[in-house]
Amino acid sequence: MLYWALIFLVVALVAALFGFGNIAAGATGIAQILFVVFLVLFIVSLIAGGFRGPRRTL
Repeated sequence: MLYWALIFLVVALVAALFGFGNIAAGATGIAQILFVVFLVLFIVSLIAGGFRGPRRTL
């Protein structure tokens, strides 16, 4: 998911460079949403891993 957020950020930067403001704004919005979803899922996975505790090996 972080990969796609970075792709949309690059698309936004290229679009802004060439003067396509609406496309740049849309791609920036999508990149921000994907980054927030990535952060939420990352934090949830850290918390879920913490509740599971250390793994025991035989």
